[in-house]
Amino acid sequence: MANSNKMHVVYGDGVLGLHGNGFEYLFSYERGSMESLKINDREWLYRPIYPTYWRASTSNDLGNGFSYHSAQWLGADMFPKCTAIELTVDDHHFAELPIAPLNNRFSGNETAEKVTIKFTYSTATIPVVQTSVTYIVESNGRIQASAHYYGEKELPELPVFGVRMVMPTKATGFTYTGLSGETYPDQLAGGQEGTYHIDGLPLTPYLVPQEMGMHMRTSALKVTRETTQNNANLHPQPFTLKFEQIGQPFNFSLLPYTAEELENATHIEELPAARRTVLVIAGAVRGVGGIDSWGAAVEKDATLPADHDYEFSFAITPFS
Repeated sequence: MANSNKMHVVYGDGVLGLHGNGFEYLFSYERGSMESLKINDREWLYRPIYPTYWRASTSNDLGNGFSYHSAQWLGADMFPKCTAIELTVDDHHFAELPIAPLNNRFSGNETAEKVTIKFTYSTATIPVVQTSVTYIVESNGRIQASAHYYGEKELPELPVFGVRMVMPTKATGFTYTGLSGETYPDQLAGGQEGTYHIDGLPLTPYLVPQEMGMHMRTSALKVTRETTQNNANLHPQPFTLKFEQIGQPFNFSLLPYTAEELENATHIEELPAARRTVLVIAGAVRGVGGIDSWGAAVEKDATLPADHDYEFSFAITPFS
C-alpha cells in the first residue's frame, strides 16, 4: 500500500473492496449490502447486512391481532430489495457505479482516507416504503453505520426498525453498557444502568418461542467468538468486535436465531440447532406489553406508527 495511513480501494466488477491494516471489507453491488467484514482474517458476516422490520410475535401480539394486521412487515423482512447505490471515495462522488467496463480504468493501486456507500431499499409492502443504510469507512477500519426509515401513510405499525447482522458461528458471550436484563420501551423500570457480561447466547425459556432478549439504551456492545468456519483454525482463541453509539444510544438483541426461525417454531424443540449469532441493532422497537394476552394492545407510546421517520447510527470498531 502506497500510504499506510490510507486504505486500499479495489474496484471490482460487482463489488467494492476496502483493505487496510488488519481488515478486509466487501460491499456487493449485486446483493446491495456489505457482505464481508473480515478482521485479522476472521469473518464476521454469514449473510449480508439488511434492514429488519420484524420481530417474532409475542403471545400479546397474537392475542390482540397485531401480527395479522402487520404481516406485510414479515414479507419486507424476508425479501429485501436494493434499488439504488451511491458511492463517494474521499471527495469524489461517482455519477455511476465503477463496475465493468468502467473499472478497467483503475490501476489496482487506488487508496482513500474515507469511503461512503449508501444502499437504498424498497420494501415488499403496499404502499412501498424507502429505507436506507449508509456506511462510512475510515482508513483505520472503523465503520460508521446509519439507517433511515422514511415514513409512509396507509401502512400498519412496525414491530421494529433496525439492521440485522448474522455471524458465521455462535458467540461465546457478550459485554454491554446499558440497562440490565431484558428491556423494551414498555419494560424499562427494572433496568439499571451499568456494564454487564452475558455468557453464551441464552434464550428466555418460553413454552412457545417468541420475541426475546432486547436490551435498550445501550452505549457499547462487545461480542466475543472463538470458532470460525475455517478448518485451518485448529487452536480457537477469543476474538471480539465492538459496537458503539453515535449520538443516541442504540438497542440490540443477540440470539442464535432469526426472528423468522423463532416465529416458525411452536415449541422450543422445533428450533434448529444453534449454530449462528444473530445481532439486531435497532433504532426503534415496539413494546411487548399489553394488559393481557386476549385483546389488549400495547400502550400508544410504545408503538411504531408507519408514517413516522426513524433514524439511528452506530459505529463498528474492529480494534479496541
